[in-house]
Amino acid sequence: MSSTFRIRRVALALTAAAVLPLSLSACSDDGGGKDGASGKKSSAARDDASKDASADGAKSADEPFGPACASVPQNGAGSFDGMAKDPVATAASHNPALSTLVTAVKKAGLGDTLNNAKDITVFAPTNDAFAKIPKADLDQVLSDKAQLTSILTYHVVGKRLAPADLADGSFPTLEKGRIRTSGTGESYKVNGSADVVCGNVRTANANVYIIDTVLMPKK
Repeated sequence: MSSTFRIRRVALALTAAAVLPLSLSACSDDGGGKDGASGKKSSAARDDASKDASADGAKSADEPFGPACASVPQNGAGSFDGMAKDPVATAASHNPALSTLVTAVKKAGLGDTLNNAKDITVFAPTNDAFAKIPKADLDQVLSDKAQLTSILTYHVVGKRLAPADLADGSFPTLEKGRIRTSGTGESYKVNGSADVVCGNVRTANANVYIIDTVLMPKK
């Protein structure tokens, strides 16, 4: 093999050795660019997922809560969607668990007053709550319009209350007294004795918290 030929082979080998790292570097740069784009896409996807999770959290925070909510009809005027379309007294009339309250409201002549009120909160006792009152006492209250009106308006606050407002609150009622609320999450009490069994129920003009005990104003 001639010396000239050997020199050419060595020159070619050196050239290849020099070009190979450059080629690998170029491939690495291309790969890095693609990976960078993927990283940006992944980051954007995570941001979108985070936004969706936040939206879901906000949505769930607006939903009714509590064990008694399970008994509310899924469809129709008595459902949560149906009640949201009607003013509060009308909405309550579609809920079988509030039939005694509805009767009391009618006897007191407060239906129109509650339906025409703007942005109120109603703590609505269930039928079982009224059943805790001895029948003779309940019949007496239902026949005394002034006393009945006092009791019912004691359950109404003149503004909409969100669940967070109930954590440690004291609110004036339409009866001119005050009610106290306490709790956290999905567990709240009113005046230390009544439990909220289905809270944050929306009607056209009110937020409703269904409770398991009738509240009595101070005499």
